[in-house]
Amino acid sequence: MHSINIPRIVIAGTSSGVGKTTIVTGLLGALKQRGLSVQSYKVGPDYIDPGYHYLASGKQAHNLDTWLVPEKKLTTIFVKTANNNDIAVIEGVMGLYDGGRKGISSTAAIAKLLKSPVVLVIDAKSMGESAAAIALGYKLYDATVNIAGVILNRIGSDTHRDMICQAMAKLGIEVLGCIYRNENLSMPERHLGLTPVTENNADHSVAAMTAQMSEQLNINRIIEIAKIGQPFELPDITHIPQTENKIRIGVAQDKAFSFYYPESLEILATLGAEIVPFSPLEDAELPDVHGLILGGGFPEMFVSQLTENSAMRTAILNAFQQNMPIYAECGGLMYLTRQIKDFHGKVYEMVGVIPAVCTMEERLQTVGYVEATSLRPNILSDAHDVLRGHEFHFSRMIPDSPEDFPWAFKITKMRTNAVYHAGFSKRNLVASYLHMHFAGNETAASSFIRYCHAYKMEEQICPEK
Repeated sequence: MHSINIPRIVIAGTSSGVGKTTIVTGLLGALKQRGLSVQSYKVGPDYIDPGYHYLASGKQAHNLDTWLVPEKKLTTIFVKTANNNDIAVIEGVMGLYDGGRKGISSTAAIAKLLKSPVVLVIDAKSMGESAAAIALGYKLYDATVNIAGVILNRIGSDTHRDMICQAMAKLGIEVLGCIYRNENLSMPERHLGLTPVTENNADHSVAAMTAQMSEQLNINRIIEIAKIGQPFELPDITHIPQTENKIRIGVAQDKAFSFYYPESLEILATLGAEIVPFSPLEDAELPDVHGLILGGGFPEMFVSQLTENSAMRTAILNAFQQNMPIYAECGGLMYLTRQIKDFHGKVYEMVGVIPAVCTMEERLQTVGYVEATSLRPNILSDAHDVLRGHEFHFSRMIPDSPEDFPWAFKITKMRTNAVYHAGFSKRNLVASYLHMHFAGNETAASSFIRYCHAYKMEEQICPEK
């Protein structure tokens, strides 16, 4: 066993929309400007906020989610990725105590798991001393959560600031920043929340966030608080030998497909995969690979370009027909269907591997943690195996022939226990709205690697005919 001291801080909120991402992004930029090596994290399964973290810190952010990844593995991932940095900054999700059923993977649960101090962001617009009452309530709700201070956001004036700070002082609650209202710091949003940084020129916004947080946060005190976390006691890590006979996996990475967990891809690398990025938007052909992964994203925003790139659509269709292993999540599923119908009802031709149409809906179709039970053997799992993941989408897949459609999974929603069939599984392809983390589904990762290796060796195996 050995001890590791990692300065770390959780920036939580009283609810969604209080400005956590803006404050964390600016804080990361301010810390980097000071010459510190900073590693950021996002609690929960969100893919978009980490993109803003990357622009500010220059490092890929990692997700911390105890539904997607078991607690012990999550701690190991955190220590591995945070070690040798000067400070780790963890952005919370929703409100401090919000998460899945029974609070699973809430910001509070992650803070306690990582023994990290918490700074609570309060949207102080349209309130005065009530902000102190809110802070006290959050502090008393669970005394095992170490709320070390608060940041007051959307302050309207110096008088407004002084009123709340005096109320906080009466309660012994430290104020670590007063952020004045600034509409120029707003981030672009649409149907799934913030717009990914891959689609907008966010550099100017990040610079503005950095400038304001540098002035209005007590950076020195935040760094001091980050150092009070207890050390981690971890077993010595044995070296994992790399597989010499590597297989190559093509991973769709562009503006339309950008939702990947860095550590999830790293799991594939440790199992012997070389990750080869390619673009369904820009490339005319597939790279020389032995398997494909089409992750989530926003193909509905790029349907014209995806349709126009018929060479890539044909290349992926041919790969499927040649039994290349293909795994697709959410946006990848949409791209592999026959057509996508956009928000205005206009229809666009897609790859056509899956005999179905994806239609965009005005209302969110589903969101939350799920368990996916395989209905038949596939390249990730055997029949009846259970995978953990989450879903979040506005589109709906409508099969051409529902009565004989080869559904991939029986999905169970964790919050409501609702059950439904989902996804598509045929030959060496499995696709669904399910988002997975391979660190929490390593058996699925190993299975996918095994099928890719068989494809490389020209062993034409399929889970089922």
